[in-house]
Amino acid sequence: MGMIVAYSVSHSHPIRVLLDGTAIPADLGGVGRYVDDLVPELVEQGVDLTMAVQERDAEHFATRLPSARIIPISQRFESRPARMAWEQTGLPKLIRKVRPDVLHSPHYTSPQFPGVPVVITLHDATFFSHPQAHSRLKQRFFTAAIRRAIRRADALVVPSLATRDETIKYAGGDPSQFYVAYHGVDSSAFHPVDDAERARVAASLGLEGRRYIGFLGTLEPRKNVPNLVRAWIDVFRDCEDTPALVLAGGPGWDEDIEPALAQGPRHLNVLRPGYLPLEDLPGFLSGCEILAYPSIGEGFGLPVLEAMACGAAVLTTRELSLPEVGGDAVAYCGSDVQAIARGLVVLDAQPERRRALGVAALERAAEFTWRASAQAHVEAYRAVLAR
Repeated sequence: MGMIVAYSVSHSHPIRVLLDGTAIPADLGGVGRYVDDLVPELVEQGVDLTMAVQERDAEHFATRLPSARIIPISQRFESRPARMAWEQTGLPKLIRKVRPDVLHSPHYTSPQFPGVPVVITLHDATFFSHPQAHSRLKQRFFTAAIRRAIRRADALVVPSLATRDETIKYAGGDPSQFYVAYHGVDSSAFHPVDDAERARVAASLGLEGRRYIGFLGTLEPRKNVPNLVRAWIDVFRDCEDTPALVLAGGPGWDEDIEPALAQGPRHLNVLRPGYLPLEDLPGFLSGCEILAYPSIGEGFGLPVLEAMACGAAVLTTRELSLPEVGGDAVAYCGSDVQAIARGLVVLDAQPERRRALGVAALERAAEFTWRASAQAHVEAYRAVLAR
């Protein structure tokens, strides 16, 4: 932990937070979406917010947060090694200049000597629990970063109880150090749509009048897509009205998908459209007969929540955080081929069950808000100042 100055803060005092947004990727993906959705709600909660950002993101956040102070850093710190160096030298200088009450580092790493209390967000513990699902380099970097964060941070924000428990199990830490802040879902972007919109999106995928099973996410090993493909082939190989399988999302690095697809007969239709436009996602998700997400490990599981917010019938696993998101509003299966196949068979045969899941999913998804997430973050900020 950094050197800490004693503070006395009342609940009426607006907390001055410096949020280091310089790790956000250029496409605002991953940690970018988390920060982008969280920060307006932090301001709504009365946080006096300053953000350090990459120069390319300055205009975006200045527009999004008119009352916050946005400080762009030099373009020469855009590469990952340069940014990491800036975090250890430039960020402490910025802290001395801005004089925040708290530094919030939203992506695993922070300065060794910040001079103020530090809150760090840890998004995922699968680098420990499922090392085979990550590249060797990534796994080594993030396990080391998480261990450092536990030593340095005055509070740790995590997106699920499972992530808290897995982090403590593998890397240590005191339970009182952790604050669970579930992600929210943007209901203006993810919501049920009418038949016409579902038909428009289906037509854009070449699926006019066809039923389909969907998947949304990066095609990486922990998403367990090869087993989904094998299960779908097993279930629908001899079916006359075979639903297409649509694997939407980034291409990823799962080398087992191609061999799995090669096992399927030619009449089975698999689509890999890559990233879908944001405006097409509600039509895609609510148009799925089943949204299958048989992941073997998640820090949270945002695609499941987004599908639920669109009223989709979701089939997922009970691994790590997923039951915290799905509750009783999704169907569950194991992660092996036979278990996924059984889950597909049951839901495929029960349209009433799918409709009931869709209704329950909408109700449950409404409980996940960025306002509630921001409140949990503010609780963490206040806690470190009260120590």
